[in-house]
Amino acid sequence: MVFPVVFLKLADWVLYQLLANSCYRAARKVRNYGFFLRNQTPRSSSQQQAASLFPSASHCDVGNNIRSSQTLVCDIHGVLLRAETFFPYFMLVAFEAGGILRAFLLLLSCSFLWVLDYELKLRVMIFISFCGLRKKDIESVGRAVLPKFYLENLNLQAYEVWSKTSSRVVFTSIPRVMVEGFLKEYMAVDDVAGTELHTVGNRFTGLLSSSGLLVKHKALKAYFGDKKPDVGLGSSSLHDHHFISLCKEAYVVHKEDGRNNQSCLMPRDKYPKPLIFHDGRLAFLPTPFATLCMFLWLPFGIVLAIFRILVGICLPYRLAIFWGSLSGVQLTFQGCFPSSNLEQKKGVLYVCTHRTLLDPVFLSTALRKPLTAVTYSLSKMSEIIAPIKTVRLTRDRKQDGETMQKLLSEGDLVVCPEGTTCREPYLLRFSSLFAELADEIVPVAMNAHVSMFYGTTASGLKWLDPIFFLMNPRPSYHVQILGKVPPEFTCAGGRSSFEVANYIQRKLADALGFECTTFTRRDKYLMLAGNEGIVRENKRN
Repeated sequence: MVFPVVFLKLADWVLYQLLANSCYRAARKVRNYGFFLRNQTPRSSSQQQAASLFPSASHCDVGNNIRSSQTLVCDIHGVLLRAETFFPYFMLVAFEAGGILRAFLLLLSCSFLWVLDYELKLRVMIFISFCGLRKKDIESVGRAVLPKFYLENLNLQAYEVWSKTSSRVVFTSIPRVMVEGFLKEYMAVDDVAGTELHTVGNRFTGLLSSSGLLVKHKALKAYFGDKKPDVGLGSSSLHDHHFISLCKEAYVVHKEDGRNNQSCLMPRDKYPKPLIFHDGRLAFLPTPFATLCMFLWLPFGIVLAIFRILVGICLPYRLAIFWGSLSGVQLTFQGCFPSSNLEQKKGVLYVCTHRTLLDPVFLSTALRKPLTAVTYSLSKMSEIIAPIKTVRLTRDRKQDGETMQKLLSEGDLVVCPEGTTCREPYLLRFSSLFAELADEIVPVAMNAHVSMFYGTTASGLKWLDPIFFLMNPRPSYHVQILGKVPPEFTCAGGRSSFEVANYIQRKLADALGFECTTFTRRDKYLMLAGNEGIVRENKRN
């Protein structure tokens, strides 16, 4: 039912909107571009005249106490965000919600997007990115993927004005579903007016609703009526000047400031809300050039990942480290090898921070000895390609304790008490079970860095996690062994298991420069995937 409706509306739009106007617009752009080459100036006179109508946002008096009772209106594109184009965010939707083929199609559209005006360009990107996708998938990307990239590209000058007002309303021609989750969760916005998309059932058709593309100044008049908002923030475009002219005070965020001025960069410690959890595979902002580089790298990355896996499985530790480093994997080791106590009948319990599923593998490689790792959920593929022994736990405290005690009696054991991975510089709450099992505990601070793909996911295919990590051009792992926990800080020394867990969490956080939190695996999965992160195996009768 979705596709006949989409086809009819798309045919009407292509015949009467795209084909009728695109040739004329392309010719006009080529003519203007030729004129521009003959008369190059830093900024056109019309832009300079328009920009002079309103002061820069840097001149806004943010120390005025009156701001705390004022209402601010602005757009997210070109104002709150420093990015000049919204293409990377549509690419994130296409890749994370639609898959690699849809992302490639959106990249190909760049070949003709430049000849279209703003409205047609937006319509094309919306159609490619949204057509046929489920509402819940788009909402998941808006909640779990996009906020990380929005926060990294916030304009500090605009945010300083934003944060001083009490009421904030965003008007944008960007689809509301792409920005509303972030603005309400992180920016404390009161309301968002954006372009609404057409749906059939629970899927998007990729077309706009009957209201069409949102026109900001008209939407502002409809929203506020005869009342004027107190402060308006806009970009240097003439369309935004019409929009902010309807406010009592108006300020402009210039493109040059957002692109070149270091004072506009938002440092992590000034984020409106800490970014602890996020999802998605892409670790970079997918601009057209960066996305092209990714697709050119993919064939080499897949072959390289297979090679790295075979090296880890087949070769001894010294050769694995040598060939791994030649292939681009960086492994740095800090600390000293823990001395074994011959009087102890148990193995050593290594307590690690959890960055990816490969944590125990890289620890085993750094120590150059076999280890056993316990985990709550591991795919069959990950078990097959793992070069070390892995044992699944059941989340039954008594049964898991007995399993780990047995494994410790057989040799050294690796445990990640956070229970799940965290990409950002935070440590989740440590489970205290491990502290009850052994007195010889060695904390290990581990950290991983990637440049192209994340090797973890909350809602995607987990069996691809190690493959995506190893597809990065130069993935790196840092392994730092802190030394055994002093006897007086163990359960044998009179400490409770919770005290031991909290002590080790703080030591590891200090070693990595991370921050301790009380968040758990359940909190992460409820936020990112809408479930508790428990994988139930199908049992056959």
